[in-house]
Amino acid sequence: MFARVHSAVPRGVEALRVQVEVDARPGLPALAVVGLPDPAVREARERVLAAIRHLGCQIETKSIVVNLSPAEERKEGALLDLAIAAGVLMAAGLVPADTPQAWLLGELSLDGALRPVRGVLPIVEAAAQTGAPVILPADNLPEAAVVRGARLFPASSLGDVVCHLRGERPLAECAGGEGWVPPPGNGDAADLADVAGQEHAKRAIEIAAAGGHHLLFLGPPGAGKTMLAQRLPGILPPLDEAEALATTKVYSVAPGVPRPQGLIALRPFRAPHHTISAAGLVGGGAIPRPGEVSLAHNGVLFLDEITEFRRDVLEVLRQPIESGTVVIARAAGSLTYPARFQLVAAANPCPCGHLGDPRRECRCTPVEVRRYRARLSGPLLDRIDIQLEVPAVPYRDLSRVGTGERSEAVRARVMAARTRQAKRLAGTGRHANAELSPVEVKHWCAPDSEGERLLELAMSKLALSARAVHRILRVARTIADLDAADGLAARHVAEAIAYRTLDRVTSV
Repeated sequence: MFARVHSAVPRGVEALRVQVEVDARPGLPALAVVGLPDPAVREARERVLAAIRHLGCQIETKSIVVNLSPAEERKEGALLDLAIAAGVLMAAGLVPADTPQAWLLGELSLDGALRPVRGVLPIVEAAAQTGAPVILPADNLPEAAVVRGARLFPASSLGDVVCHLRGERPLAECAGGEGWVPPPGNGDAADLADVAGQEHAKRAIEIAAAGGHHLLFLGPPGAGKTMLAQRLPGILPPLDEAEALATTKVYSVAPGVPRPQGLIALRPFRAPHHTISAAGLVGGGAIPRPGEVSLAHNGVLFLDEITEFRRDVLEVLRQPIESGTVVIARAAGSLTYPARFQLVAAANPCPCGHLGDPRRECRCTPVEVRRYRARLSGPLLDRIDIQLEVPAVPYRDLSRVGTGERSEAVRARVMAARTRQAKRLAGTGRHANAELSPVEVKHWCAPDSEGERLLELAMSKLALSARAVHRILRVARTIADLDAADGLAARHVAEAIAYRTLDRVTSV
């Protein structure tokens, strides 16, 4: 007897629809799974047989072949267990084969209990687009229920699913996507008022947030670089529904992070250690999976002590910084993960960390300092819009902790600037000045005559690349947006040039 059951597996942050075809014939007891299964899928044979035995069903007189179509696509993980078990029971005549076909998802334990799986969100989204219902583990319901139009039937065991398919005890249907309600405020984000002094650095953080610009802090240990970076998410605009869904999909498919319990409402903040590998940072591995840049999608990626990262690891950031995506190519195909993040990096000015610190003597030679800074390549630095020196905090400023401007007030200005940018970029699919194309830079970021002369002088004196000039103009456009100004004045250009610290440092 033949049966067909519908399911799917994650493919990047999308879904690959899979048809589980089962043929059962009298013969020597056997259960073979074909169609490019990975080891986890091949091992489903033992889990499925044990779960079916716990139901009291006998299939030992059947020779069963399970085909996972399309056969040329590799299937990974335990997500197909429930679909395989249901197909086997249908082919064996123990469950009606003419039951209306839902998509079946879930891992089976040996006693038939349904366990939660990864990648449910993109699969439920794909099922909702076709109008198909989805039977899934009850523990995955909070994640799946965020999809508008989804028809969900949560179950706790294979026995519950069999009773539902037989019409004996239907599962309760749950509707997905009851509406997106943005959280008030910025959650538990740290407040900018807690940072002592560093007013110019706070200004840079505000500009970075307003325009989506990448940022580098250069300063001695204890200057507050990490504190400043941790407060960037608290002044960013809240996630909208599309951004929240895109971010949640990444966490749905990514191993090693908590499974989403509903939509992720706050912007992620990822701070990987400097010993991370290139695959850990941008994704990859024998079984491709998203890296830290994708986990920081629509949020902040903080690289503390960036000069301690291996240079080959840092260089792989160049492509996702430019494109906002990561493409992982393998012989069997390629996967694309989103990676539109805001980079915040921090570094010491020299190996000992005290260059330019009036309180402590720097013992590094000029050669050592140049070699240390050369760990950051020119092409990577060109892609960082704002580069700022952060000096040590004077004692008089330490006594004023908590008296500065609060994140809530800064966030209001940032959101006003973002509103201006949204009107300017309406219909382009982009959201901030940092994403302006060269043509748009020419159109929207043209300075006045005095600003033009200032930019020409800076390009000559600092030997700026064309990319660096474009980034200066984008930052100047953001400064003007914070001022609610339509045009770019010389003061906007001058402030933007001041944020290119490493372009101005030509010798030590």
